[in-house]
Amino acid sequence: MAKYILFDTETTGTSQEDKIIQIGLMVVHGKDEIEINDELCSTTLPIKLEAMEVHNITEEMIKNKPTFNETKSANLLIKYNNNENYLIAHNINFDLSMLIKEGFENNYTLIDTLRCAKHLFNDMPYHRLQYLRYALELFKTEDEEAKKLGITIKAHDAIGDVLVMKLFLSKLVQKVKENFGNTNPMVKLAELTKTPVLIKTFKFGKYKGSNIEEIAKKDSSYLLWMRNNMEDLDEDMRFTIDSLLR
Repeated sequence: MAKYILFDTETTGTSQEDKIIQIGLMVVHGKDEIEINDELCSTTLPIKLEAMEVHNITEEMIKNKPTFNETKSANLLIKYNNNENYLIAHNINFDLSMLIKEGFENNYTLIDTLRCAKHLFNDMPYHRLQYLRYALELFKTEDEEAKKLGITIKAHDAIGDVLVMKLFLSKLVQKVKENFGNTNPMVKLAELTKTPVLIKTFKFGKYKGSNIEEIAKKDSSYLLWMRNNMEDLDEDMRFTIDSLLR
């Protein structure tokens, strides 16, 4: 039977050199068998103040903690690392890149709940996990779920975010069943994870709220400038710009 590993990391920052300082991990063996891990880990890299502002993890909190590769979570990731099992995260490219910096080589089937949200809830203006938490009223059932699993929910806390992601994953499964009939929901979500999204409107910049296709017709130079100068563009925005400029 497939295992479903939902995880989230908190890090020293979001740059290429940054490292993991907390991992929240949930191994779903079956409906009523769920393994929970919430671990802080040490690193020689200082925590950036901008990161500390978000997750509230300080140098003192990780002092004398095991390194990431010494955690139980790291061992579990290795234990179940095959393509019959699913590794699930919200914006998985970021969290997976953090694991790779620790020497992890992925063999899991991946599900990115962020990209799946863009596909299946494309009428929503934003797809951040905390936005979805309130837009889909996940907060109304999270306390009961947290109590059952022994989890404390805090925004931008690894295991708290994993719990919200678990609730959101149920919504994604429901959407797949509504839209695709008898298709295996997890297989479909893995397929959607590999399928880039054509974004309809700008979420930032001088054309925020405008239709991207219309801007491509009247100001294609702006899209070209974005493509060539904004290194932090996500994969879906790059795909959208390339498709429209083509």
